[in-house]
Amino acid sequence: MAKIIPFRAIRPPRDVVHLVASRSYVSYDKASLCDKLENNPYTFLHIINPDWQGEELSGTDKYEAVRKAFDDFRAAGTFIQDSAPCIYLYEQIAHGESFMGLVVGAAVEDYRNGVIRKHEDTLSHRENMFKEYLKVTDFNAEPVLLTYPDAPGIDELIAAKSEERPEYEYYTTDKHLHRLWVFEEARDLQHIQEYFSHMTALYIADGHHRSASSSLLADELHQELGTEGEQPFDYFMAFMIPESRMHIWDYNRLLRDLNGLSKEEFLEKLEGSFEVYRLSAGTDPRPRSKHHLSVYIGGEWFALTYHDESLDPTDPVADLDARILTVEVLRPILGIEDLRTSDRVDFLDGRKGMKGLEAAVDSGKYAAAFALYPVSTEQLKRISDADLTMPPKSTYIEPKLRSGLTVYPIEGKK
Repeated sequence: MAKIIPFRAIRPPRDVVHLVASRSYVSYDKASLCDKLENNPYTFLHIINPDWQGEELSGTDKYEAVRKAFDDFRAAGTFIQDSAPCIYLYEQIAHGESFMGLVVGAAVEDYRNGVIRKHEDTLSHRENMFKEYLKVTDFNAEPVLLTYPDAPGIDELIAAKSEERPEYEYYTTDKHLHRLWVFEEARDLQHIQEYFSHMTALYIADGHHRSASSSLLADELHQELGTEGEQPFDYFMAFMIPESRMHIWDYNRLLRDLNGLSKEEFLEKLEGSFEVYRLSAGTDPRPRSKHHLSVYIGGEWFALTYHDESLDPTDPVADLDARILTVEVLRPILGIEDLRTSDRVDFLDGRKGMKGLEAAVDSGKYAAAFALYPVSTEQLKRISDADLTMPPKSTYIEPKLRSGLTVYPIEGKK
């Protein structure tokens, strides 16, 4: 059964929150990042890039500088801590969609015992790197995105709270609206915890390495500090969103070359696994169901229908279009063995649309583009329930959360 807790978030005052919370720093190119840092003294990016004006730091030196920058922001009043544990209702409205859910502390034990379920492999060096980051900085500013089956009881509490005046309400320059409400009444907190206690499974949508790192950190801190019983570091910050409010986009492939094949030779090889037919100009090439793909090559779109009678119906991974493309095209035809390390394939999320794929190929940088049908929530859950993993870059999931909106105190210092 899922266990969640309220916590005393460290967060910006209402009048500066729009200046503090930022996108994940990896989403900024170098020029945009420098612009933010030069022109906004409040941005959370200053905390995670404390060395941007001086000698580049790494490892523990970098993490200690991050911690100092965070302490400086707190001392200046840019972050304040709530006086009592709360649960936070957050809404992001982006391109006409409302993403609304709860910011809570999720239990490391649930991650270990399989209540919190994963669908991606993690890399041990990244787990350990982020574990060390969390240990030294002693805070967690990026929530893991967890999804759960829609629950009418929780929906009613959320709907009632969202009618109240929000603690935060502001727009960002990407035209997204952000709102945050605070559940602080003991009765509400108890009800929310009770509803989740009846859930047998939660699913990681985004944040596999953060979850794994938090588990490693809890083990290490208990051992080093000799603590008994539950501690704040036995939990990690999570944004809990119901399945119906999460959006899984297609994640498409851009190929830099055709492995020496001409357009005609490549299409001929595709016919070994797919029915291939040219789409007339003006036809929307976006795939309409699973096992239907599209490829853009030489200024034309072609629709591909997979001969799926050979699929193992008991293997939920084999059913994924990303897996089919890898097994039938990328490996045998193009010689691309590992999507994680190959520099011959790039990825473009479905928000960019088919026009984005066309523009990338027409630029001359890529030889072809494959459009895939989005993974469904049910496919994600089936794979997670079976303790299996998806191919890399199978899903692009929204919402993408802000850093520094709420900060979870780990409290792992002696």
